[in-house]
Amino acid sequence: MIEVTIIPVLKDNYAYLIRLGDGTSAVVDPGEAAPVIETLERLGLKLDYILNTHHHGDHTAGNAALKEKYGALVLAPETERGRIPAVDRGLREGEIFMLGGDAMHIIETPGHTLGALCFHFPESRVLFTGDTLFLMGCGRLFEGTPAQMYESLGKIAALPDETLIYCGHEYTVEATEFCLSIEPDNADLKRRQIEERAKEARGEPTIPATLALEKKTNVFLRARTLEEFTAYREKRNHF
Repeated sequence: MIEVTIIPVLKDNYAYLIRLGDGTSAVVDPGEAAPVIETLERLGLKLDYILNTHHHGDHTAGNAALKEKYGALVLAPETERGRIPAVDRGLREGEIFMLGGDAMHIIETPGHTLGALCFHFPESRVLFTGDTLFLMGCGRLFEGTPAQMYESLGKIAALPDETLIYCGHEYTVEATEFCLSIEPDNADLKRRQIEERAKEARGEPTIPATLALEKKTNVFLRARTLEEFTAYREKRNHF
């Protein structure tokens, strides 16, 4: 089983430190290096791997400094290799990479960017979604089409309900407001709004959440057709 430590970076991003039982460690989407270094030093850890879900700078800007300091291996989407700093190894759909003793399954999820990946650890029931799936939302379509994102979210929805979602940004409370504008009578959604606002008031991350909860409350996962999804995404762009 892996252990995940949430590291706030930049304005509202999260990087994630992964620790495995054999001592292997990795960081997902280091948008800046300093908070990651501080966390590693506080915990007395080295860094073996850097994992990037996609090429945007708020997920990759810490790569070079972390690689220089720790000699960590940078793993990133093969199709975005030329757009990401210091990549050592490209990853593709369906590949299984052994991260220490844990199998990391690679899921290609184009939409936010054309090469975006999710990292799935089935044994630990953990999924890192970057900017593909947010809690209560999904990423903007900067490069992909609605059809691509709809299919990508379908891949995520097919995973086990107990999967814990770790996404790239703290957008949950605002996203809940949008979901309620679509489904104002959704009782699960009303209850979740209260819970997420309470976490925010306590200064706590809203992340992670189970896929089962997202299926009950995230309108982008609940969209029944591509047309419905496309309409929700367009409304979200102007909300």
